[in-house]
Amino acid sequence: MRPYGSPEALERRRRRGVALLKDGLSVAAVAKRLGASVRSVQRWQSAYRKGGRKALSAKPVSGRPPKLAPKDYPRLWEILLEGASASGFPNDLWTLKRMAYVIRKEFGVTYHPSHVWKVMRKARWSCQVPERRAIQRDEKAIEHWKRYRWPHIKKGARTQGPSGVPG
Repeated sequence: MRPYGSPEALERRRRRGVALLKDGLSVAAVAKRLGASVRSVQRWQSAYRKGGRKALSAKPVSGRPPKLAPKDYPRLWEILLEGASASGFPNDLWTLKRMAYVIRKEFGVTYHPSHVWKVMRKARWSCQVPERRAIQRDEKAIEHWKRYRWPHIKKGARTQGPSGVPG
């Protein structure tokens, strides 16, 4: 499986690995330092011996190109950080459907809502569910109820039968 990172970043990693090998580090030490497998470092070493620095150069990424251009990501992050309310939604909760709508409206790119998470992963966003609490919630009143009122109710329940009728 291809490691994460741009082709240029992976090329720098390979070149750094070969430089460390030239400095006298073992293949295992280079692998550990760069977070690569020993086999990968051996492949870099072999490629360098056969083709020089050019053999370590970045290869084009295989697969379908992304729908959203890399230049559009900074603007998308700005929009999302402004909050959903700034984009016309009734609250600040970002859902995948809302994100897909904003991407389509702002950039003309259509994503299925269940695939928007792949775009969000690039920004290291994670799925989070907001706590459901009433705005009017009174923490002091709740604590008072738990401490004084609830024990009284609970004690009364023990003296009554299971149907709530004194027994």
